[in-house]
Amino acid sequence: MGETIEITARDGHRLAGFLSTPAVAPRGGLIVIQTAFGLDDYLRGVCDAFAREGYLTLAPALYDRQRRGAVFEHTPEGGAEAGRMRNAFVWEDVLKDVDAARQRVASAGKVAIVGYCVGGSVVWLAAHSLPFDAAASYYGKDVVDFLDRTPKCPIVLHFGDSDRLIPLADVEKIRTAFPLLPVHVYNAGHGFDGNTPAAAAIARERTMKLFRDHIG
Repeated sequence: MGETIEITARDGHRLAGFLSTPAVAPRGGLIVIQTAFGLDDYLRGVCDAFAREGYLTLAPALYDRQRRGAVFEHTPEGGAEAGRMRNAFVWEDVLKDVDAARQRVASAGKVAIVGYCVGGSVVWLAAHSLPFDAAASYYGKDVVDFLDRTPKCPIVLHFGDSDRLIPLADVEKIRTAFPLLPVHVYNAGHGFDGNTPAAAAIARERTMKLFRDHIG
């Protein structure tokens, strides 16, 4: 279902993207933002799953500014290298690449964004800075550092109650700063969309409802 394409950001940077096209006329566009491990098989599967729901889905390769095609194994060594790449993100450049992806699928209609791990943090920033119509953030560690960025589109946030990277105290700070936003906590750890089926199913249902309500 998916294919690798190339897109160009407004500063001329060219990056790869994984594009999944629905079998029928798309109900809208969707940008999927990677975890720290890059555009791996998990994330490509996520893109294909959303395409089966009817969305023209594109995941931009956000590591391409550092190293083209960077994907890391879920091993201690891979995790350490992924962490170094993730920590080297320049948020302004990341948003340029996300916006290029958004424009690529805008022909499908309204556009939403969803992201996992560091992608959840990117979603929070994009919901403030870019013209998305809906957003879903999964366990974004950096959200608590950007509470001055108010989302400008409907958004839902998902966290795990045993996330080793995100203490519940940080989740409560987000809730306190934005008491009207839907902030859900699940009986799960970090990365639960890919490893905790019960939590993932509930979160996916809530995410899909948001997209159905605001994208189509």
